[in-house]
This record gives sequence, C-alpha cells and structure tokens, in this order.
Amino acid sequence: MTRTITPRLRTLVLLFLAVTGALLAGAGPASAHAALTGSDPSQGVVVPKAPDQVSLTFSENVSMNDNSLRVLDPQGKRVDKGKPSNLSGTTYGVQLKSGLGKGTYTVAYQVVSADSHPVAGAYTFSVGAPSRTVASVGDQDAGGGVVGWLYGFGRYMSYAGYIVLVGGAAFVLACWQRGSGVRAMQRLVVGGWLTLTAATLWLLLLRGSYTTSGSVGDIFDLNLLGQVLQTKPGAALVSRLLLLAAAALFIAVLFGAYDKREEEEEKRDLTFGLAIGGTVVAAGLAASWAMAEHASTGLQPGIAMPVDVLHLLAVATWLGGLTALLVALYRAPADTPVDAAAVHRFSRVAFGSVLALVATGIYQSWRQLGSWSAFTDTTYGQLLLVKIGLVALLVGIASISRRWTGRLTDPAVTEAVTEEEETAEAEEKEKVKASAATKEAAVKSGAKVSGKVSGKGGSAGRSSSADDDSPERAAQLARQQAAVDSARQKRVRDADPTRFGLRRSVLAEAGVAVALLAVTTVLTQTEPGRTEQEAKAATAASSSSSSASDSSSGALTLDMSFDTGGKDGKGVVRVDLDPAAVGSNEMHVYVQRPNGRAFDIPEVKVAFTLAAKNLGPLPVAPDHVTTGHWAANGVQIPMAGDWKVSVTVRTSDIDQVTVSKNAQIG
Repeated sequence: MTRTITPRLRTLVLLFLAVTGALLAGAGPASAHAALTGSDPSQGVVVPKAPDQVSLTFSENVSMNDNSLRVLDPQGKRVDKGKPSNLSGTTYGVQLKSGLGKGTYTVAYQVVSADSHPVAGAYTFSVGAPSRTVASVGDQDAGGGVVGWLYGFGRYMSYAGYIVLVGGAAFVLACWQRGSGVRAMQRLVVGGWLTLTAATLWLLLLRGSYTTSGSVGDIFDLNLLGQVLQTKPGAALVSRLLLLAAAALFIAVLFGAYDKREEEEEKRDLTFGLAIGGTVVAAGLAASWAMAEHASTGLQPGIAMPVDVLHLLAVATWLGGLTALLVALYRAPADTPVDAAAVHRFSRVAFGSVLALVATGIYQSWRQLGSWSAFTDTTYGQLLLVKIGLVALLVGIASISRRWTGRLTDPAVTEAVTEEEETAEAEEKEKVKASAATKEAAVKSGAKVSGKVSGKGGSAGRSSSADDDSPERAAQLARQQAAVDSARQKRVRDADPTRFGLRRSVLAEAGVAVALLAVTTVLTQTEPGRTEQEAKAATAASSSSSSASDSSSGALTLDMSFDTGGKDGKGVVRVDLDPAAVGSNEMHVYVQRPNGRAFDIPEVKVAFTLAAKNLGPLPVAPDHVTTGHWAANGVQIPMAGDWKVSVTVRTSDIDQVTVSKNAQIG
C-alpha cells in the first residue's frame, strides 16, 4: 500500500510547491522599475511666477545624463540650463533660465532605474496662465521600438543560453557521467555557451541605444558604448564575458580530460573538482544579473542578491537538466543510452530544484509583489497568472514523466526491453550476413563469366571491377551503411514503449518550458505590480492634494478611471474646472496611464448635463495642448446645480468609452 501512495503524494507535493512558488515568486528575474512619485512644480499646476528649477522625485535611485531632464517652453525651445543633479535621496532637479514668460511648459524625462530599465515620461505646468504649446515629446515608451524588441530578444537568448549551459553540465556531472563522451551532449553544452556569449555581446552593443535614443543607428555608436561600460549594467555584462572565459575552460576539461579518465578514484576526484569549480562559475554568471538588476536595489539587497543567485541556479538546474535529458533520450547512440539510474537521479535533482524555487519565491514575494490585488489590477499580475498556469501545466506533465521513470526502473520492464533489443539486433545481423552472402555469390558468378570472355570483353570486365572499388563507390556504400545503422538504432530505441513514452512527455515539458521562459523574459521588462500601485497611490495623493487646494479656491477636480476594452485601453482622466461657477470657466483635461504617465490618445470630448432642469448635454471640444493634456477656455455654465460631467475617451479608431461623475457647480 505504501509503495502505491508514496509516488502519488510526492507528485501532489511537487505540484503544490511549484505552483505556490510561482504564485509567490512573481516574475523570478523581474523587479521594481523606478516610478515618478512627485514633482515640483506638480503636473497641471498654474504657478504665479516662473520657478528657478524643476525637481522630480522617483521611487528609487536613477541614473541620468545631460539630456535626461528637459524643460520646453510653449514654442518647444529648451529653457533648462546645466546638468541634472541629485538634490537629495531620490529627488533630482535641473536649473531653469531666468526671465521665463507666461504659458504652458513641458517637462520631459528619460532616466535609467537602479534595476537597469529605462523609464520615460512627460507632464506640463503653467506660469501665469495656461497656453497652447507646440512642444511635443510623444507618448514616450522607453525601451520600446525595434531596439527594445531586439534587446528583449537578447535577454531571452541570454537566459536560454545560461539555462542550457549550466543545466546541461550539471546533468552530466550529477546524473549521467557517461554523457561526457556523447557528441550530442557536448554540442548542447557548447551551444549554450556560444548562445550566452553572443547574447551578452549583443546586449552590450544595444544597451546604449536602448537606454537613450532607441535608434537603430546608435547601436554601433562607440561613444554610447563607452558610456555603457562606465555603468553598473555595463560592468555586469563585461564581468559575465570574463566568467564565460572560465566556463570555456570548464567545458574543455569536462569533455576532454574528464571523459578520458579511466581510473575510478581519479575520476571521482576530478568530478569533485569540476563540481566545485562549475558551481562557482555558474553562481558568478547568475550574480551578473543579480548585481545589476532588481536584487541590487530596494529592501535588503545584501540578502536579495544571494537569494536571486540561488533562484537562477535552481531554474537552470531544473529546465537545463530537462533539456539535457531530452537530448539524451533522442540523440544518444544505441551503444551509450541514458540509463534508468541517470533518469531517476535527475528526477530527484529536479524535485530539489523546485523546493529551492519555492523558498526563494516566498522571499521574493514578500519583497516585491506588494499585494494580492496586483494580480488582477496590473499588467504584471496578469502576465504572472499566465506564468502560474504554465508552471502548473509543466509540473502536471512532469508527474507523467515520473510515472514513466518509475516503469523505467522496474527490473522486469528493463529485462523485457533488453531482450527485445537483442532480438532486433540479432535479426539485423542475420540480414547483413545474408546480404553479404548474396553479394559474394554474385561476384563469383561474375568472375566465372568474365573468365570466358577475351579481348575487349575482358577489358570491360576489368573496368567494371575497378569501378566497384572506386572511392566514390566506397563513400556511397558508407553512407548507405550509416543510414542502415541509424534506422536500426531508431527502431531498437523506439521498440521500448517505456522510453518512447518518457521521450514524449519530456518533449512536452521542454515545449512548455520554452513558453515559460518567454513569459518570464517579458515579465523582466514589465513594471511590476508593487511599483505600479505605488505610482497610482502617489498620483492619487497628488490629485487629492490638488483637489483640496482647488476646492479652497473654488476650482473643481474630478478623476475618473476608464477602460475602452481594446489593447492599451486603460487609464485615468482628470477634469479641472476653474472657478467652477456660473458663467465662463477654464477647463483642463489630463489623461494618464494606470502608472501615472501621460497618455497620448486620439480624442477627448466633454459634456455637461443638468438633469434636474432637463438641460444639456452641453458639448465641449477641448484643444489638444500636449501629450495627455487638453484645454478649453470660456466654458459656459448657465446655472448652478448638480451637474453630470461626462468625458468620452477614444484610444483607437474603434475603441472608446464614456465615463461620468456628478459635481456641484456654482
């Protein structure tokens, strides 16, 4: 009874822990991006005189260059002077020129957060009174475009290369030492090394353009490359290249001297040395991510970085080992098949890796995720739900693989399979012998006939015999023999139903793992729920403060969330009406993304309705001022009452929605 229940319980525990780890771990390598939490002057405010400087406060430390913070006048000309500087903590500022006139000014920023991700945005404030402005900074999407896509692809390939390199080498050392002499395993690990090296060089070239202009033409700009090398992410990429040189030496020993070592004691000592050296190199490579990204910022970086390294090592051991097992099952030669003991050892290693993922995931959850509501209220959380589903599917398929592994270790099954393989091989040998005997009889018969032929005929016979012995003919026969051997190996391999089932289930696991890695890579470049919610809270606090100030002066501020239902259709619209009295009023409409950044949309319309007097709707078409900002002067309110303010927001050619709120005007 115990033998029946234990594997099932272990599978259920594996499924529960893996899903819990994914649920709590967030995105694994993902982290907090910097978010704008305050500014002076604040967004949309009208100040009586021009300030001496503009300051921005972020949720974490950021890196700036000479063009990271720009202030543009209504004509689109820069009015800032000097370099941006760190005023205090996470607050940065830039000085303004003296003698600035009245009108609407645009503040545009593009910085690099401490976790290496570029962050950009813009907002407006006015001096004296709002005005039209020709300044346009677009709907800034730092890290987007072609360069952003290429950089994201490079990140995916770097993760994939690391997983294959570390997981493949660990599989050989810990589970299947005979695999060091298998050509397919050698190609897999070397391929992982080449992929990680090429991706690291690619990221190093792209980083300058990725964090600044986003232009393809700047990819090979040596000045930008020099600037990147002086940053923390650039230093991390260079250190990764140096560690890859050490990894190359490790690979040379693993598939060279280690494979040729025959004495058991010497091989055991070399295994221990390679395990220690390989672990150090693998941990160093993982640290090249941890030291430059999320783990190096925020709460407890001294604990977070080692935890992040352990997390990446566990992922590589699990998914990389899975890839190595798949290659071994499909590509290992018939004389060196992956044995049942190796498969069983990997099953235990994978289970331990999942436990490590759960432990690191719990800590990352406490440090990064923020709240359970972030799962449904943020893009990060929604992607995370997709990841959780993929992890659950992966572990479910893994449970099937474990059942095949259990059958593979059954002596009765193994013995039956061995007998079947031997029978198939014996039949093949008999066929080869019969074919050789037939050829020999044909040759002898030909020789007798040629002996009776003289003159020209004899010469032709000798020519035919020479053709049979030519190098071309020998090469053709060798190719045919190789094809026969390959077909025989495949037939013998596929004759084992247990191995066939295990190969299929592992292949399915690998397919899900590829999708899982893709989702994780996207998550590393998505603003996580904690930061997004903090930005929302800061925006709401700013709006409340502004609303309270406006209320004391007779102005009205309304904030309304909207969702047009289309792609990128969520946001917040804010309506400011001053003085919110009967007669002529000045109206400003601000449209923001959920994270508080200005949202450039095609159209905004406003209407006022006084239902008690059956008056309206009175339409107002505000003029577009700048990114996320519309304004209208002379908005007439004919009488006091409880007015319904309706705002129609259109985010695309077909996606629009109308939201409304009631407010006392007059």
